Amino acid sequence: MSTAFPGFSTPGAGTEAPLEMLSACHERMARQCATLRRLVPHLALHGADQEARTAATNVMRYFDTSAVNHHQDEEVDLFPALIESMAGSDAVCLHDLTEGLTMDHRTLETYWQRLRVVLEKVVAGESALLPSDDVEALVGLYEHHIAREDTELLPMAARLLSDDALASIGRAMRERRGIGEISI
Repeated sequence: MSTAFPGFSTPGAGTEAPLEMLSACHERMARQCATLRRLVPHLALHGADQEARTAATNVMRYFDTSAVNHHQDEEVDLFPALIESMAGSDAVCLHDLTEGLTMDHRTLETYWQRLRVVLEKVVAGESALLPSDDVEALVGLYEHHIAREDTELLPMAARLLSDDALASIGRAMRERRGIGEISI
């Protein structure tokens, strides 16, 4: 039985609800990570067939655009808004959390670039093996990172950020993606 690539679609959330959008993005990241895991044995058995090339193209498109935008959404807009919301309070744990998540982003980007080189070969139809250790390192870090954001960061943001701050984050997300203003 063949496993379908590139995975399943997830319900979308829009920039009018930025925290929900970030959470929905986590689901899409997890699906792309699952696709990477499935590609390891698929490439070993079938090589760079059409199914593998399609999956590799979709994974590359996701991590080259959506994942980059997601990291910027957090680092440029969400993290500073959270820190600002704690002005005058003891924000040591918040600083530690956002600095740790930012370091995770840099590590994830490094792992991604290693895997991307192999996926480019697959997309081109070249026979290539996806290193299982590198895939597991990326996927494992994403799993831990997503769990931390979903259980610590996003609930904290929902409690601490004002409607105006959330609207500002949503506007920045739209600008980053080239999306026009929405009417509510």
